[in-house]
Amino acid sequence: MTATTATAATTADPVTTLDLGPARALACRECGATSPLGPHYACAECFGPLEVAYEFGPVTRESIEAGPRSIWRYRGLLPVPSTVQETRNLEPGGTPLVRADNLARELGMRALWVKDDSANPTHSFKDRVVAVALAAARELGFSTLACPSTGNLANAVAAAAARAGIRSVVLIPADLEQQKIVTTAVYGGTLVAVEGTYDDVNRVASELAGEHEDWAFVNVNVRPYYAEGSKTLGFEVAEQLGWRLPQQVVIPVASGSQLTKVDKAFGELASLGLVEESPYRIFGAQATGCSPVAAAFKAGHDVVRPVRPSTIAKSLAIGNPADGPYVLDTVRRTGGAVEDVSDDEVVEGIRLLARTEGIFAETAGGVTVATLRKLLAAGQLDPAAETVVFNTGEGLKTLDAVAGVVGPAATIPASADAFTAAGLA
Repeated sequence: MTATTATAATTADPVTTLDLGPARALACRECGATSPLGPHYACAECFGPLEVAYEFGPVTRESIEAGPRSIWRYRGLLPVPSTVQETRNLEPGGTPLVRADNLARELGMRALWVKDDSANPTHSFKDRVVAVALAAARELGFSTLACPSTGNLANAVAAAAARAGIRSVVLIPADLEQQKIVTTAVYGGTLVAVEGTYDDVNRVASELAGEHEDWAFVNVNVRPYYAEGSKTLGFEVAEQLGWRLPQQVVIPVASGSQLTKVDKAFGELASLGLVEESPYRIFGAQATGCSPVAAAFKAGHDVVRPVRPSTIAKSLAIGNPADGPYVLDTVRRTGGAVEDVSDDEVVEGIRLLARTEGIFAETAGGVTVATLRKLLAAGQLDPAAETVVFNTGEGLKTLDAVAGVVGPAATIPASADAFTAAGLA
């Protein structure tokens, strides 16, 4: 069957047939009620969050491997038009899965991999989710791509809109890292700094989404489609491991959507027979200065209490994470945990990954590596199990985090004798 709905341009538009691949409906994550595909994100029955429901056609390893070296090789598993490859987009994905033997040796682990998503076009995993949101937004009739952001999403939305030839509107906290402000503004869209936290920014965006019906706020009114882009991380990890699931993964938690969608990806691959079903454990990583999900996990609560963020890991600084309760469900079901680390540990995590594997992560990556080490020390994570950690962004975006603790070993006059005299030989 083919789902139908009105386009987003006006509520008076006639019903239009949509091409969103295998997507067939939107389903409530709380009560299970379904609604037609469209620009909706809250259940009409219980106001719970919506996600995409599918009727998958035939998908094989061979058909995926014959696809492009981007997330569009998985288009048969995503809510995107069949013609998505023909449209102008950043073509994210295909990022390396790096065998981290040096880091594993230092931590006493048997097999460790780093999924390095800093290799995406704007150097974070957000290019994945934005590409899917953009593809769906075009099909739904939106004319402007917009978002509230802690930084990486701002970069991705501004760049994707520029490539697509449409307007972007991006809202960010005024105290965001300067590197992320510059790397958003350079694309020429409308960038607005808002005084307050990300949650304040998100509230403003939600209000604007109600006033501008032709604006696609990727993580608000087209969030169900946007969130599905994170599944491609799970798809790629399984394919890069030779079509099998890792035994453990450690994933940074901001809204929590990335963690829950990687879990969804593993489940879909198994249900379609693309990988052998096998147990895996999922661990979440937060910075102590914004760790509402970790706090709820440790207290045994099902409700996540909002907090006011105070951490150098600004890309994870979401005090009221939308997917927080679903993160708790996922880690508990898989036998994982959610842990948090201090800002000092975040900096050390950045330096450890850089020193051992030559990967310069932003603060979110520092959170993940530091959490990995903390989980190992506490005996919560099995050092003998094959483990994948996710680096979701590039360290050049958060230089201030390490600028005060790294630098030249010495400053010397321009001579070899001076080098020797400084004891550097």
